[in-house]
Amino acid sequence: MEESSTEKKRSSPLLPDWSELPKDLLGMISDNVEDCFDVVHARSVCTSWRSTFPFPSCLLRPNYSLPTFNELSLETNEEGGSYTLGKIPYFLFRVQALAAGSPSEYFFGGIGRDESEELPRPIQCSVKVEIQGSDPTLMKMNDCQIFPLGHQYRIFGWTPKDYRGVAFLPLYKEGRGGEFVVLLNYSYGKLMVLTSVEMKWKRFENLPKTLCSNVVTFRGRFYVSFLTRKTVVIDPHSLAVTDLMPLPQSDLNFLVPSGDDELFLVEVMVPESEELDFNRLTCNISRLDEEAGKWVKVSDLGDRVLFIARLGNVSCSAKELPDGCGVSGNSILFTNWPESVAFFYKYGPYQGSAEENMRTVWRTSRENPVVILNTFPVVALRVEP
Repeated sequence: MEESSTEKKRSSPLLPDWSELPKDLLGMISDNVEDCFDVVHARSVCTSWRSTFPFPSCLLRPNYSLPTFNELSLETNEEGGSYTLGKIPYFLFRVQALAAGSPSEYFFGGIGRDESEELPRPIQCSVKVEIQGSDPTLMKMNDCQIFPLGHQYRIFGWTPKDYRGVAFLPLYKEGRGGEFVVLLNYSYGKLMVLTSVEMKWKRFENLPKTLCSNVVTFRGRFYVSFLTRKTVVIDPHSLAVTDLMPLPQSDLNFLVPSGDDELFLVEVMVPESEELDFNRLTCNISRLDEEAGKWVKVSDLGDRVLFIARLGNVSCSAKELPDGCGVSGNSILFTNWPESVAFFYKYGPYQGSAEENMRTVWRTSRENPVVILNTFPVVALRVEP
């Protein structure tokens, strides 16, 4: 009887049937695979591998069901109405350039669990990329460098007007596990707080009645910046508010956590007399001295790159990026400016006009133009060589 083409393919020495690997050997492989994306790739081989390799816990999305509130009265909707707060693993994907000297594309986004039982061969794993104005596309992770950027929290099932971000902190109290606090950056001068004990939204009253720029978490506490040139730290247990000094010199400021290592404050200095050119602005950068409770100006970020984005600022290390990819350390990139082309900010000499003296500040570097392809829900950009 003539073999079928499928049987011939399986019996070929060049294409072994990995599903027939002995269970003991498969278990040894499972015990020694540490990278979460290697585990995802392994799960895509076949059904038996999928059942042997548990889905990486770092890629799971814990969810919390929270009540909504009336957007006029700001009171909690007692009779129904809820949404989901999800913890999203966040990553930077760098698509491998096809040839040396060609542009590099970067995507910032979250990873979700693929519930399908079987994925197409050869071994692969894909990420769905959703860019406004186009259909969702699948991007193979095999073709990417992947950098973990921690987690972000997102709201699902409810879109309050003028929503500007959310922050979440678990409370670790002896004998009282599972408690948490949520801060919602909502509308003009309305920072909302919810505790798991009460499950009711309240407006934070002892804060400036002005627009909140950022709400972030760092080392177990909330940090908030305002357009009134003010930054504060909030204790999640007592909800006590403490001012951070010195006060920012600019209304336009952003908080950027770098994991649990550092928290940075980026101030954008906007000239009053000139026509606004986003690519000619200068910046001040400070890091938090947590023990002293104050900001300290810095001129060197090391190998860090700070990315300012619409619903969450992130930082990553550039030391693993190849030379010539257009992204290097000790730099900042704003992806939320209205222009479609941006430039990295670096520390160096700057002269604003012929009448001004030369000074050393954080200013744009014209070395590698950046084309902003998308800003929400996925940040996508292309760095020109």
